[in-house]
Amino acid sequence: MAPWTRALFALIVLGLSACGGADPLPSVPGEPRDPAQAQLHFVTDRAEADARQDMLLLTARRDPAMHYGVAALRGTASGPEIAHAETLLSFPATPLPLIEDGVGFQTDPATAAQYDEAGRAMQETLAEALRASGQGDILLYIHGYNSNFVHSLETLGVLWGATGRNAVPLAYSWPAGNPGLFGYFKDRESGEFTIFHLKQTLRLLAGVPGLDRIHIIAHSRGSDVAATALRELVIESRAAGRDPRDVYRIENLILAAPDLDFSVVRQRLIAEQFGTAFGRITVYMNPGDGALGLAQVLMAGTRFGRLSFEQLGDRERAIFQQIRNVHFVNVSAVTGASSHTYFSENPEVLEDMVEIIATDALPDDPRRNLIHEEANFWRLVLPEDTEPPFERDPP
Repeated sequence: MAPWTRALFALIVLGLSACGGADPLPSVPGEPRDPAQAQLHFVTDRAEADARQDMLLLTARRDPAMHYGVAALRGTASGPEIAHAETLLSFPATPLPLIEDGVGFQTDPATAAQYDEAGRAMQETLAEALRASGQGDILLYIHGYNSNFVHSLETLGVLWGATGRNAVPLAYSWPAGNPGLFGYFKDRESGEFTIFHLKQTLRLLAGVPGLDRIHIIAHSRGSDVAATALRELVIESRAAGRDPRDVYRIENLILAAPDLDFSVVRQRLIAEQFGTAFGRITVYMNPGDGALGLAQVLMAGTRFGRLSFEQLGDRERAIFQQIRNVHFVNVSAVTGASSHTYFSENPEVLEDMVEIIATDALPDDPRRNLIHEEANFWRLVLPEDTEPPFERDPP
């Protein structure tokens, strides 16, 4: 098969496969909210379709304005389901307008005041959610390619439920889910579009009264979105002489099946000491990840989410051995349809994330079913693995 034919085939498959559903125009029934139902929070810069009284229709189109809202979650036999969603407030569109003051240009004060007011209202609502829950943590989920609004919320519901609902759940839903043959590339550019809004969201979260820690779970292309936004915030904080870990209070950054070029990771994250800005970074990898395998055909380098220890050179291995708060978990035991979506579908992976977030367990903790490979690399053991390839190191 010619290279261009393989690339075209990969494009078609990627357009049909999903990191979470391909419906570009999800709808949510507008039934009255039941106070007894669990409540999720969301921030989005998806454009809304023509308004209907009984529907909230958020699309894959981009909106220059950021919106904050809540959704009600109900349990069903097939898993969490969104019963109701509503936007509580909208920020002014960015970039904010400029006015000339005789000396130069400045942000229009009236629009800036509206933006600040929306930010305070969002922070107050989240602060009240923290008080009501008796928790001090926020669980932030950033979805990947080809995920629509409803699926991003329902996936957050799965993750939140698995962690015992021990944090206030917030989904950041960017304009992914573009249909058609070139949807993957359109989603990649939408991921670049959303960076400013995600940075603003993280700044606002850091200022929520009562917040202790933030735990971020980013999947697939969402890992690139998260890493890019966080990198810029880290640079900004350090340039101001502040420790980004103190500023943003991100305890855990979990990258699941990250769709990132590993060469880019080395130069833009590892070389810039990105990891020290957070309490801990955990990267889940699967060398047999089918979706990332197709992405690797289309793009230039090895995808971070398919990396294995054997692919590292001596210099890289030495670097990873010195980075004590970054851990890599090989989940190659998860095969088939879940080889890319294991982070929300495989119970063993979910359980491992629970231990990270809820108990701060390190990889060698007996509560985590991992065996040590080398350096910072570990391997997940499934119940059916009767003869693991490595012996667990003593705790």
